[in-house]
Amino acid sequence: MQLFYHPLYSVLTLPERHRFPIQKYQMLKAEIERLGFGTTQFNTPTKATPEQLALCHSQDYINDFLNATLSNKAIKKMGFPYSRELVERTLLSVGASIQGSEYALKYGFCANLSGGYHHAYSDYGSGFCIFNDLAVAGAHLINTDQADTVLIFDCDVHQGDGTAQITQHNNAIITCSIHCEQNFPRLKQHSDYDFALPANTSDTEYLITLKQALEFCVRIHNPDIILYNAGADIYEKDELGLFNVSLEGVYARDYFIVNYCKAHNIPLMCALGGGYQRNLNALINVHKQLFKAAIDLF
Repeated sequence: MQLFYHPLYSVLTLPERHRFPIQKYQMLKAEIERLGFGTTQFNTPTKATPEQLALCHSQDYINDFLNATLSNKAIKKMGFPYSRELVERTLLSVGASIQGSEYALKYGFCANLSGGYHHAYSDYGSGFCIFNDLAVAGAHLINTDQADTVLIFDCDVHQGDGTAQITQHNNAIITCSIHCEQNFPRLKQHSDYDFALPANTSDTEYLITLKQALEFCVRIHNPDIILYNAGADIYEKDELGLFNVSLEGVYARDYFIVNYCKAHNIPLMCALGGGYQRNLNALINVHKQLFKAAIDLF
């Protein structure tokens, strides 16, 4: 098992009380090491190139972000103050999902300790998402003839609206989003498959929907690889989520997906996705369930 990580994931100066838990990446890496992952299992990503970003994003938007010419309105919508640190971090995060996807195709499983930036649209960033790493990774695999069909399986509590918009005319990338109907974004896009569950959904209903959705998508589309957004914000104590899924339910979700892909010989690349708790130790424990499941299965 190989993971992609860079220290810059957590090196970003944000205003005091900013909502994004930037330190979680560094803390999660340390916690994963305590689970038994060795230093040789952590790979340093290289930055995504402008050409790779252009597979899913407009050239004007790419140029504005890279050259510090975004409007104040665009920066506000993005959710982060603009900085060169942000540019480096963003390119490394997207690069990690691209390289992690290529690794998963060869060896079966990989994870990026960042990623899952599914609110990024083709021509603007939104909701702490700047470039859509999973859409870019999927488009890269198809563009380089490494895959014919990619399934983006999004289990963040928020709908993958940017992913749906970017891929709406790309029949080779299948999008499936399981999310809270009442949560952000207010205006939803149309994924290929949307499973909008009501607020207060608990373990049983969530896991039944999850299993049916994944089995259906695989049966219909037979993907060459699954790119999985493993959002921790489905957890009942998440401050921006509205589900009542327990910690055991989060583990069951991750275990099912990893085990299903392993049993059916489908390469799987996992991205961290969202998670919002002021108590970072509690948040890390939710994200950690994915890696506990992977250790139990490999």
